[in-house]
Amino acid sequence: MQAETGWVKPVALLLAPGAGGDRNHHTLVAIEQAVGLPSHRMDFAYRKAGRKAPDRVPVAVASVREEAAQLLDRAGLAASSLVLGGRSYGGRMCSLAVAQGLPAAGLVLLSYPLHPPGKPEQLRSDHFPHIHVPCLFLGGLSDPFGTPAEFDQAVARLGGPVAQVWLKGGHEPARQDGVIARAVADWLASQFVVQ
Repeated sequence: MQAETGWVKPVALLLAPGAGGDRNHHTLVAIEQAVGLPSHRMDFAYRKAGRKAPDRVPVAVASVREEAAQLLDRAGLAASSLVLGGRSYGGRMCSLAVAQGLPAAGLVLLSYPLHPPGKPEQLRSDHFPHIHVPCLFLGGLSDPFGTPAEFDQAVARLGGPVAQVWLKGGHEPARQDGVIARAVADWLASQFVVQ
């Protein structure tokens, strides 16, 4: 939602883990501590049930919707005040939820899995044209799930402003939680504070 003088600052942040992680992933914890916003780190249904195999897309997207609604209800906020995102699978599920109509102020996508490793033809970006909110993509320069050049091409299909931050490393840039958290906090402040 755009105000007359700039983007309205979001007041809540929902973070989702990657397929092999949970809500206590160190990067998500670091981001929550750095942003200075009410936030919630969620787990998907499969993790809550003690299973290792990730949920299929419809179930995972439903989890995102449910967790977002609970966070907004607890905080007494409108859906347009929420930024969603997370690592890898979690970020992808948040982006699919927004593309399917979940209201949001923006997306924070860490190590987004643009395609399976070694299969650049199997892009996971068909829904990008249906996303019209500001997006931050943050990943490793040598991530096998997508190179900076591949992202440059894919993000051109998004309908909102896009920022990309690239760090040394692969799918999970090692020992850079502080840098990642600061980049997310700075992006949120630059995008959503009314000028």
